Amino acid sequence: MSAVHNAGVPTLIGSVQRALRLLEAVGAHGDGAPAKQLAREAGLPLPTAYHLLRTLTHEGYLRREGGVFVLGDAAWRLARGGLQQKRRSMIVDSLAHFRDVVGAPVYFAVYREGEIEVVGVSDTPAAPACEEWADFRETGHAHAIGQCLLGQLDEKARRDHYDRHPVGAVTPYTLRDERALEQRLASLQRMEPVTERQEYVLGTVCAAIPITAGDAAATMAISFPLHQEDRLRYAVDRLRREVGALLNTLSFSISI
Repeated sequence: MSAVHNAGVPTLIGSVQRALRLLEAVGAHGDGAPAKQLAREAGLPLPTAYHLLRTLTHEGYLRREGGVFVLGDAAWRLARGGLQQKRRSMIVDSLAHFRDVVGAPVYFAVYREGEIEVVGVSDTPAAPACEEWADFRETGHAHAIGQCLLGQLDEKARRDHYDRHPVGAVTPYTLRDERALEQRLASLQRMEPVTERQEYVLGTVCAAIPITAGDAAATMAISFPLHQEDRLRYAVDRLRREVGALLNTLSFSISI
């Protein structure tokens, strides 16, 4: 049994490799290509190519249209998954870079489909991130991330958010009502950082900077223990410079 099993492994791997070569060949032709051309480009015997093309079509990786093969829905889902992973890896690496540069936990968040979404956090044992002890989505009025995102919305979108997530005390320092929050947001200049002091977590100060990421509201934020509050301004300025450099050189997508 062992010998038969081992003998089948190279055959299985070879079949996968041949199938991938066919997928690559199909992907190189936006309007599709016939089996004979694909077999030639993939370097496969025509009977082998026919067999694999039928299998890939059955599994949804290819479609046959008018005598040519084109990529199917399953192949596009696979490609989107790879792109999504690439974007996630880029965000993880970028957050780790920012964290090391500013010496503080770094958070990346977006406002998507009416909710605050923390996409990524990067911290260290020596400088841990704030514990999400109260749901970030429901307490956006109390933390710098949420205030920064809300400040980028129009009045109608903010009112809708307040209707679903009412403003209320989270700590003794939290803004007490919508009016106070609206006054703070109105006082901010465009693209100005938002800072809060113990409004979400006692003993913690936070700052968030708005960033341009397509049409969506997005922010990068940092936090410090209260006794290190004097480091906040320098760290914010450094973070803004670093984020600006990244956005100028990379397509920093939030579509993940």
